[in-house]
Amino acid sequence: MSTNSICQGEQAPLLWAELFNKFNIKINFAHRTFKWSNEAKGKAAVHCVIIGFGNSGRNKKLLFYYPKADGMPTETIASNINHYLVDGAIVFIKNRTAPLCDAYKMRYGSIPIDDGHLILSEEDAQYFIKTEPITKKMIRPYYGGNEFINNKKRYCLWLVDITPNEIKQSKLVKKRIEDTKAFRLNSKRIDTNKLANTPSLFGWVSQPESDYLLIPKVSSENRLFIPIGFMKKKNIANGSALIIPNAKQYEFGILTSTMHMAWMRYVCGRMKSDYQYSASFVYNNFPWPNPTGKQKETIEKRAQEVLDTRAKFPNTSLADLYNPTTMPPVLVKAHQKLDKAVEAAYGKPFTADADRVACLFNLYQKMTEGLFAGKTKVKKLKNNNSGI
Repeated sequence: MSTNSICQGEQAPLLWAELFNKFNIKINFAHRTFKWSNEAKGKAAVHCVIIGFGNSGRNKKLLFYYPKADGMPTETIASNINHYLVDGAIVFIKNRTAPLCDAYKMRYGSIPIDDGHLILSEEDAQYFIKTEPITKKMIRPYYGGNEFINNKKRYCLWLVDITPNEIKQSKLVKKRIEDTKAFRLNSKRIDTNKLANTPSLFGWVSQPESDYLLIPKVSSENRLFIPIGFMKKKNIANGSALIIPNAKQYEFGILTSTMHMAWMRYVCGRMKSDYQYSASFVYNNFPWPNPTGKQKETIEKRAQEVLDTRAKFPNTSLADLYNPTTMPPVLVKAHQKLDKAVEAAYGKPFTADADRVACLFNLYQKMTEGLFAGKTKVKKLKNNNSGI
């Protein structure tokens, strides 16, 4: 019995590759994630797993799923139990610097490294513009995962294309730049000290010149879908978000599908119990489908229907739209139609996440065959996307 962290994220292959390869162990039964708590005062629930393994494999392997983490399990018979506690191939997923498939690259949003001096609240932004109207062109909407999901407003000073003469006309902006410079100079990190040479800019500038798809790095485990969506290029994404420049409806459709969400839930890391999405581990290892032209058109159409349905609720945050209790039935239906289109591109419909992930693990294994034996090239499946 252990916390479920040993079967999640980057640590899972590190631990289990040693056990499988060096000690030749076999997993014979397992209880997937469930909540456990003791009788102590102020007790805290812990997410646990139970794994039974040995040097020899049983003919009948048992997997116990918990439809509700604090409920009773459902027993199933498995042909093989891997280290993600799925009836599927044993594959050791590793960090990648680029997508496994022919897909757009994902990257982090921009990181200010400013001690908050380049960031403005809604009240700050209003005050700047009212006091010094020239600052209006210097202020941009600023989004991380929290702001995006919960429809919160924050702003930042974005001075990439602002001239020195314009900055000189604003005492408020000059003060924020000076404070940023002082913070960077006083840092104990040499790399941060170097950033004091350009105090008007974010420490890490990653803003695309195109509109982009935004994916929050952290999202509640209670949601069936991580809320993702398109952003205009004027909106600045920060380091708590991941972005895909130039993405279109097809990419949105695949990434917001139950197929991709199942993959994410099984392989991502966790922050407490919340999902922690990553480019190098979750996205770059994801096996995209190989749709026909007609299948791709259908996915694009269904993806747009999801976006159009969300647009019918302009005053509702994505947090509320994707709360299982308050998710509108029309949005549920739109996602179901999208899921049907995406799964058709994988060759068949699925009834449970375990089946989806087993299919994806098997596909991943085929796509990376020979990679971990020393070969440098991955056999890629085309998904009609062009990289950037």
